[in-house]
Amino acid sequence: MKIIITGSLGNVAKPLAEQLITENHDVTVISSSEVRRSEIESLGAKAAIGSVSDVQFLKETFKGADAVFLMTPPLVSDNNIVKNTIEIGRNYAEAVASNNINRLVMLSSVGADSPIENGPIASLHHIEKIYSELESVSSTFLRAGYFYTNFMNDIPLIKTTGIIGANYSAEVKVPLVHPKDIAKAAAEELVKITSDQKIRYVVGDNRKAGDFATVFGAAIDKPDLPWVEFTDEQSFEGMSQARLPEEMAKLYEEMGRGIRNGIVQEDFIKYGSPIDGETKLEDFAKEFADRLIS
Repeated sequence: MKIIITGSLGNVAKPLAEQLITENHDVTVISSSEVRRSEIESLGAKAAIGSVSDVQFLKETFKGADAVFLMTPPLVSDNNIVKNTIEIGRNYAEAVASNNINRLVMLSSVGADSPIENGPIASLHHIEKIYSELESVSSTFLRAGYFYTNFMNDIPLIKTTGIIGANYSAEVKVPLVHPKDIAKAAAEELVKITSDQKIRYVVGDNRKAGDFATVFGAAIDKPDLPWVEFTDEQSFEGMSQARLPEEMAKLYEEMGRGIRNGIVQEDFIKYGSPIDGETKLEDFAKEFADRLIS
């Protein structure tokens, strides 16, 4: 199959490209960076260098494709983050429709069922709807848990203050996933011949936030590492001090509140809290420890 992958050589896109290439598919990877070209080609894929904000570039790149893997890049900007992210989804949809592509797999998120109280996930709610309205397109929405790799952002906090936390309590359960498990699920879905519209939850573990402190603490030889529940104001202030733009910090504060209130996890729980991925929190803790001491 001829398959287009968005996401450059990120945590999901790179292992996805590698797997599809080993299965002898014709893979094109879209990247905005020319410096990625040689690395993409060294994998055995074609490189399409351009902006996902450029509809004409996408239409040309999508020509002849049998399937596309669509993810919207994390937009760290000063304003209109959700609106601009949705606009990229519209660009993808226009390119899919103009090329009569009938298989689409989207990287979505746990919490995308809700248009409110989920921070940046709200954009994925609207993009799912855009894709589901495409005629003669079979779409699978991979609703992924919280990326384990996001915990790497907590390393400075642990090093400087000896704590880990967020604006929800130690008792709140959070669905988690490793990017490589998302890549595996995406590879499975892209090659399916189906006419269905489908939601697939991709979660490797579902753990209380307090376990993050316990498991990471054990892995880094800090068994007393505490989980601290921040107020919303403290959460926002901490992200602002880390130089996150104000609007993005507000969105992440809102997402944390949505996790605290259960809005983000609600539909995942209704589906029976399915565990689809292989990587458990304890497995990832080894990666976490390696990064912290490096």
